[in-house]
Parts: sequence; C-alpha cells; structure tokens
Amino acid sequence: MLNILKNIILLTVTAFFIAGCSDSDTPKQGEQYQQLTTTLTQPEVSPVTEVFSLTCGHCRNMEASLPELEKLTGQDIGKVHVTFNDQAQVAALIYYAAVMQLNHKPDEAMMKDLFSAIQLGEGSTISQQKQAIEQVFTSRHMISPYSFDDLQQKALFRYLDQAMEISKQGGFNSVPTFIVNGKYEVLVGGHQDINEIAHTINFLLKQP
Repeated sequence: MLNILKNIILLTVTAFFIAGCSDSDTPKQGEQYQQLTTTLTQPEVSPVTEVFSLTCGHCRNMEASLPELEKLTGQDIGKVHVTFNDQAQVAALIYYAAVMQLNHKPDEAMMKDLFSAIQLGEGSTISQQKQAIEQVFTSRHMISPYSFDDLQQKALFRYLDQAMEISKQGGFNSVPTFIVNGKYEVLVGGHQDINEIAHTINFLLKQP
C-alpha cells in the first residue's frame, strides 16, 4: 500500500513538472503575441510579414537577423512599411519606389543601403540625404524616386495607399514587429533573441 502511494505521488509530481515545462515553453498571448482586432487579408501580407520603417534603428538592427529567422521558420518573410507619421510615409515612398521597380522586396544589400541613406546621421543636410538615396537607386541602374514622372508617381502612391490601409487596420504603434497569417502580431519586446521570436512565429503558424 505504501509503495502504491509513493508511486501515485511520484507520478503526480512528474506530471506537474512536465506540465510546468510545457506551459513555460508555450508563447503566451499578451506577452509574446497578441491577436489583431482586424484580420489582414491584403495580398501584400505574407504568412509571415515584417512591419518596419527605414527610419527605425531597431528595424535596421533586425534586418541582419532576417535571413536566420527565415531559416528557423522556413518562411520567406514579407515586408510592409509603416506609415504612422509623416516621416515614416516619406521613407515608405522611398522603399516602395524600389519594390515597384523590382516587383519584389529589395535584397539584403539594397535594404542595408536604404537604411544607411535614410539614417544618414546627425549633421547631414537634406541635399546630402537626397544624394545618398539617389545613389542607392542609380548604382543599381534603377530610377531614383526623385526622377519619377507623373505616371510613376501615381503608381508609387498606390503602393503607399495600400501600406497605409494595412498600417491603419493593424493599428501598429511600434516597429519592428511581425504579423503571422494576418491574424497575430508578435510582440518583439517579449523575446530575448531571434530564436525565441522564431519559436513564437512557428507556434502561431499552426494556430487557426
């Protein structure tokens, strides 16, 4: 009888610890992610989409980790540029001027150059920043957004309108962040490193 009681206690304690480990390993709503109030169904929203701004230093740092995040999640991460203030909208026009000509998101090297041009640093003049932005495009045999004709400008503003719609529906107030299946927003601040972010994204990809 005593042995049976010991076995029951041992099984109970073991089950408790297993449950505890399982709970701690599962991303929690409100800590690692939150559900969007409106599901984003726009074609620009991939199963995993980074919401970012070229004006954001944290986004610039995150950019270097995106290839690793794509490996860990097995996803080609899409991009949406936020438009929650005038400065972000101007940067969005620069970004989408590249997307419009490439017909896809810029590669890692171009993104690095775009961040550098937009975040040129204190003491730089408007003329210097414009020159740096133009150099990103012309060095790749692309048209600088400053040289767009009327038709190109109209097409560019359609990209901006789409980004503004996504930003408004998503209610994003900080970047970088990630949207999963158009339903869930990853709370980047609730994670210690890129592996934890990948774990949350993989968890959310399996959610209904």
